[in-house]
Amino acid sequence: MSVISPARPRRTRLFGRTASEALAPCASRRALGVALAALVFGTGGCDKFKRRFQGIDITGADYARDFLLPDANGVERSLADFRGKYVLLFFGYAQCPDVCPTALSRAVEVRRLLGTDGAKVQVVFITVDPERDTPGVLREYLAAFDPSFIALRGTVEQTAKTAREFKAFYQKVPTGSSYAMDHSALTYVFDTSGKVRLAMRHADTAQQIANDLRQLMSAS
Repeated sequence: MSVISPARPRRTRLFGRTASEALAPCASRRALGVALAALVFGTGGCDKFKRRFQGIDITGADYARDFLLPDANGVERSLADFRGKYVLLFFGYAQCPDVCPTALSRAVEVRRLLGTDGAKVQVVFITVDPERDTPGVLREYLAAFDPSFIALRGTVEQTAKTAREFKAFYQKVPTGSSYAMDHSALTYVFDTSGKVRLAMRHADTAQQIANDLRQLMSAS
């Protein structure tokens, strides 16, 4: 399976732009305004831009705002269901040979590294292959990593709509009589109020993600 990763420029694009170009927080006019205000009034107004996150800071982004998809038990879910939790959200599919199991195993380790604070983290997995990822397949797949992880499975149309909202990329790739799925590999991090804060790259380690989560927790 081909995977969208920072090592492959064609696959790190977000609708024609690289991840760094599309997501860099200080590229916006609002960020420029904050920077200018900091020169006049001091550095206090720019604290969030001075934090040294490993992930891409997308606080205030006008995408990745919400979803409405059924879980593996048929219950419709949105970010409002996870208020009070830090959400790690990832797009993938159960037959993924490497990226998805790596990301989910990393999420297990993130929760472990956070100790008791790990209980504040909810992992959400959105399948990009609803044709093969039946509710039963998803329940079994996620349970193999952590029974608390939640899988979401929409129709083909719902999946496409959600992917557009998150600027996530996926496509079928024929493999003989079957197919694989190319897909982007960012993990989105939401704070306890349901606001998107960070986009973690596939290359980011569990320790780096745990460190970023600790920063978010300490600021809340």
